[in-house]
Amino acid sequence: MDENEKLARIRLIPTRHIGPMTFSLLIQRYGSAVKAVASIPELAARGGRKLSVVSLADAKAEIAANTSADATLIWRDSEVYPARLAQFHDAPVILSTRGNLHLLQQPIIALLGARNASINAIRHAVSLARELGDAGFVVVSGMARGIDAAVYRGAMPTGAIGVIAGGIDIIYPLKNRALFMQVVNEGLLLAEMRPSRAPTPHHFPARNRIIASLAMGVVVIEAATRSGSVITAREAGERGTWQC
Repeated sequence: MDENEKLARIRLIPTRHIGPMTFSLLIQRYGSAVKAVASIPELAARGGRKLSVVSLADAKAEIAANTSADATLIWRDSEVYPARLAQFHDAPVILSTRGNLHLLQQPIIALLGARNASINAIRHAVSLARELGDAGFVVVSGMARGIDAAVYRGAMPTGAIGVIAGGIDIIYPLKNRALFMQVVNEGLLLAEMRPSRAPTPHHFPARNRIIASLAMGVVVIEAATRSGSVITAREAGERGTWQC
């Protein structure tokens, strides 16, 4: 993919009323993001909607920010993009990554749970993550406190993926700074948001859909009935992923 196409895609993705599915339809219709961006004024006039694409300068700044963060961009139609995630219509068009991309090509299990987990649940999370790693699975979780952090203690030696709600360069929560750097150095970190974007509440369901789509199975270790972990597991079930 040449630089002009990359820039056009970055300009098109955040455009209001254009989600991952509409993005794909536009690429199919026009053959490239460059042509799709050029068609935006006509589409806006025809539909009676205001469609404003990101400026070329902002798109270049986003690529520079990823480079500065030592992040690699992967595109949904590239060979390194995980096939399981790519099959879903709402899969991110682009992901910022830091770490070992080969982990995306291995079987993945998600382990999720409460931030304020019990001591027994924490111990179980570490043990289960270690056992899954020994059995050949890469473990994915959401980089939160509690169960998520415990999961990485068990899974890191064999393969761990962290999916974050903010930009690839944003450490959240700050208490997890050491864990963040360990995942970057020994595992793989994924982010859908642009660099420097701090996570907000509506970013977490978006992050959770990535976890639910990446994994062939989702295990909730300990969580409240209406927690984000349980909602993620239910969503995984709707996507054909087993959950327990």
